[in-house]
Amino acid sequence: MAKPELFVTPGYGQKFHELLHFSQALKIGDRVEISGQGGWNDELEIPDAIVSEIELAFENVQRTLAAAGAEWKDVVHVNSYHVGGFPPIVNQTITRLFRKYMPDRAPIWTQTGIEALGLPAMRIEIRVTAILE
Repeated sequence: MAKPELFVTPGYGQKFHELLHFSQALKIGDRVEISGQGGWNDELEIPDAIVSEIELAFENVQRTLAAAGAEWKDVVHVNSYHVGGFPPIVNQTITRLFRKYMPDRAPIWTQTGIEALGLPAMRIEIRVTAILE
């Protein structure tokens, strides 16, 4: 059995590791699991516009995958967690970003509406599983 490796995303991941003592990614063999990624910058600030927040969350997924040696093209499963429901702009933005980051793959996807996320201003968090090819 492959030995688990833990990764901390440079920047915001280091802050979370120091503050809350958790890693951003786990790699076991050809499988990469990541912690949920929000639409924050390295100072843990969330943009006011939901589209910008979703775009940043996708960029943060990319950064975290890269820390573990993976990319969006390796993603097979997406979970997204949403505060504030599912106005059309949310699904439109996520679908556009799926097509941008994974043009050759449509992952399995589960959306869950929830009351709150880890930072008070967060409205979305994205967690993925990737399989390295």
